[in-house]
Formats: sequence, C-alpha cells, structure tokens
Amino acid sequence: MRLFWTETAKQDLLSIQAYIAIDNPTAAKRWVERLRARARNALHAPLAGRKVPEFSRDDIRERIEGNYRIVYQVFADRLVVLTVFEGHRLFPVKNLDQET
Repeated sequence: MRLFWTETAKQDLLSIQAYIAIDNPTAAKRWVERLRARARNALHAPLAGRKVPEFSRDDIRERIEGNYRIVYQVFADRLVVLTVFEGHRLFPVKNLDQET
C-alpha cells in the first residue's frame, strides 16, 4: 500500500506551516512532519482510523494529531490524504471525490 497526497492536502500542510512559522519556524517544520508521520502511520492499519462523521462512507477515514484532522480515503492499493485541517473548524466544503 502506498500513500498519496491530493493537491488540496499539500496546500493544507503549506498553510499550516506558514501560519505556525509566523511565531516559530522551527516548530512549524516539526509540526508538519508530525502530521505527515501520522498519515504514514495510517498505512499500517488504514481502517483503524475513525469514520469521518460528516460522511457515511467506510472508505473515508481520519486520524487526529493534536487539534488537526487528517482525512484520507482508503483504496485497495493506496491511501490518499484528502485534506488536513484544524478540528475546531467546519469540514472544508469540497467535493473530495474529484481529487482521488
């Protein structure tokens, strides 16, 4: 199984890093690496992530890291990170299927 990131998810990480870097560039890099590591860890047991409450689909799951939600879609041969966002925010209004 391989891990892929949608363009949306890549931009999410860049935005998170830029926001944190305003106060602490070193912490920003570490935090984004934690998010990436958490996503990589999902490869070992993709269905162990909880179902995303906003969807009623078994293939859309999420892992939590700190206050962030890492939302991914599970396929037979790959895991695709769809978006990463702060948990206190509303779920991003996007058609997630368009990016997979």
